[in-house]
Amino acid sequence: MPTLRAWLSEGPFTLGLSSGFFGFFAHAGVVSVLEAEGLRPARIVGSSAGALVGGLWGAGVPAARLREELLALRRAHFWDPWPGLGLLRGRLFRARLEAMLPVRTFEEAPVPIALSAFDVLGRRTAVLDAGPLAAAIHASCAAPVLFQPVRLGGRLYADGGVLDRPGLAGAAGDPRVLYHHLTSRSPWRRRGSPALRIPERPGLRAVALAGIPRCGPFRLERGAEAFERAAAGMRTALDERA
Repeated sequence: MPTLRAWLSEGPFTLGLSSGFFGFFAHAGVVSVLEAEGLRPARIVGSSAGALVGGLWGAGVPAARLREELLALRRAHFWDPWPGLGLLRGRLFRARLEAMLPVRTFEEAPVPIALSAFDVLGRRTAVLDAGPLAAAIHASCAAPVLFQPVRLGGRLYADGGVLDRPGLAGAAGDPRVLYHHLTSRSPWRRRGSPALRIPERPGLRAVALAGIPRCGPFRLERGAEAFERAAAGMRTALDERA
């Protein structure tokens, strides 16, 4: 069996980034290593925390800036309580996304992106891959209870991890997938839930890193440690047999 680095170098691959509450620090650590190694995906798919990092990186935000922006994040940057179906209105979060994104739409992104979101009325996973990118990332990240659902194209959407925790719905037909699985459990997810299992299928190589500190809106100071541990774990994973 080749190492993961060799396997990724063999041909185009899709990068899949799972949901997992505030696990975007760990995802950012992983993509920083891929960028440094010159291992760029042909497509990016993801859900919630994975949609945030995958959407920004795929849109052309360099890993170094992604790290800088995330580690500078403070609760005041997205904390806008407002009456509704969730604590936070989400306007501050959307504005921050729009300020960071170098492109406005999926179609302008240098890497194709597909993000999972939960269609509230249809009670199904929807794959968002066209139109306004900031709105789609916002929709995929709209964690139940914390954020209010997002209206997009006449539909209401919430966190993509509700039904598609792996964030792989957009990669259903992709033959080669590198998947980063966040091991953290969202507050509403019961222990032992099938959604927490690492998916298996032909052509999928999963990386699940242990020892990543759990982050949240009241634990943002742990983001730097989560980033560094994930980056170190990914460097090690590249040299392991795939």
